[in-house]
Amino acid sequence: MSISKNLKDIKSILPDHVTLVAVSKTKPISDLMEAYDAGQRIFGENKIQEMADKHEQMPKDIQWHMIGHVQTNKVKYMAEFVNLIHGVDSYKLLKEINKQAKKHDRVIDCLLQIKIAQEDRKFGISAYTASTLLQSNELSELKHINVIGVMGMATFTDKTTQVEKEFKLLKSTFNKLKNLNSKLKTISMGMSGDYQLAIDCGSTMIRVGSSIFGARNYN
Repeated sequence: MSISKNLKDIKSILPDHVTLVAVSKTKPISDLMEAYDAGQRIFGENKIQEMADKHEQMPKDIQWHMIGHVQTNKVKYMAEFVNLIHGVDSYKLLKEINKQAKKHDRVIDCLLQIKIAQEDRKFGISAYTASTLLQSNELSELKHINVIGVMGMATFTDKTTQVEKEFKLLKSTFNKLKNLNSKLKTISMGMSGDYQLAIDCGSTMIRVGSSIFGARNYN
């Protein structure tokens, strides 16, 4: 299996407006460097410590995306370098990201994670909570974060109709929120198994791991 070939194959079918995040969690730096050498510059990790370690050792023109669930007490370990935080699901977390970004004189881009799946274990906020948050005075006071869009994870199921319904829900939620905030531009949805469907439903950013790097190594 060639990582560079996999990347090339995926990029060859991606529309120009769709950004590819190479999900590199659990993968060794040698694999990430193979993707880097093939031109990939955006990598997604779901553990802050692992991302920080890789950031230390890898070229500095890489954009690091935090795609996992974020604990507020860990934000400080990535505030200096992270480019985009996908899974923001509370005002409390936004406030902490703002606080840590300020220490490094940075503005960190964030996506609001909307709960679109029917599974209980998926994180996220409702469309109503997101719209309330976007219109709040509290949010406008946070000068070191920038909410640029939404992220969602579909139910883990083989039922394409259900996944499609959830993707369309995220797209329509984005459209409503964009009416409240014209700065919103990113819809992060779609992974290895369903990114083509996600793009058809309006995704502008896909998070692809196993289709690039092969199956994950969970020790």
